[in-house]
Order: sequence, then C-alpha cells, then structure tokens
Amino acid sequence: MNWTDERVEQLKKLWAEGLSASQIAAQLGGVSRNAVIGKVHRLKLSGRGKTTSTQTRSKKINTSASGSQRSGGSSSHMASRVVSRSVGATALQTEYNTDLVPHTITKTVTNVVVPISRRLELVQLSERTCKWPVGDPLQPDFNFCGNDVGESGPYCTYHSRLAYQPASERRRIR
Repeated sequence: MNWTDERVEQLKKLWAEGLSASQIAAQLGGVSRNAVIGKVHRLKLSGRGKTTSTQTRSKKINTSASGSQRSGGSSSHMASRVVSRSVGATALQTEYNTDLVPHTITKTVTNVVVPISRRLELVQLSERTCKWPVGDPLQPDFNFCGNDVGESGPYCTYHSRLAYQPASERRRIR
C-alpha cells in the first residue's frame, strides 16, 4: 500500500477530527493502525482534535493537601515529583506537580538485644540451626547465624521477628 496524496489528505482530515488510529485505518482500508501511527509521526501532526462525544473531566480536588494543613503538618518537609504524559502523537511533555509528602521521623530503639552469631558456614548448617545470612556472600567472611531455631521455621527467634513482621507493622514502616 502506498500513501497517495489523496490518502494523506484524508488522513490529516480524520486525524484533525479526533479519530483514533484504528478508526482511521478502518476508514482508509488496506492500512494497519501502526501504519497510520507511523505516518502521523512522520508528518509531525499535532495532537488530535477533540471529538464532540468526549466529556470534559472536572479537576480532581487534592484532599490530602487540605487534610495535612488541618492536622498542623508543615509544608517545609514536602517533596515534589515529575510526571510525564503524552497527548496524541506529540512527544512526551514534562510537567511538574508538587505532591505533599509528610516527613517521617524514625525513633531509635534503645533496648535491642542482638544474639551472638555462631558464624557457621553453609556445610555446617543443619535443620536445627538458624540460616540467617550474615555479610556479603561474595566475601570470604560470609557466614550464617547458626543459633538454635524455634519450634518451626529456618530462623532463630530474633531473626524470625525480623523476617516475619505483621502486616500492620510493614505498612507503618513504609
């Protein structure tokens, strides 16, 4: 299939009317959706016109911004993010939105008891020893905890608490 001048003009007209690439391909006949997209890109046509059947969207009210101001949160600890969007066949346009992100302060725990590791190697592990890895596996001083395991599971009591956290605690950490 060749792009004749008539077909290119019809493509431009349909594209300006806001038809999708699939709809244009069906009306032109003998051409795929991807061929239409490629031709539109090579012709550097701007974004499609708005169809009359599409409804305008109302702006979404950011409730988190007003909620944090009510709770007394300060906006000095807020961050921004970059959002990219594309319109029709135009290139991606960068748009900067500022989202309110609360600053979290982590508390240090003072009464933490870390068990002394037996520093076992892989061949020394059994079904009754803790298999918690300690260190970098690519380094020669890599070892496993080796303490006695609890009733079930591959880890000692301390490492089980680290590995298996309740869902509510995981959400709180995030």
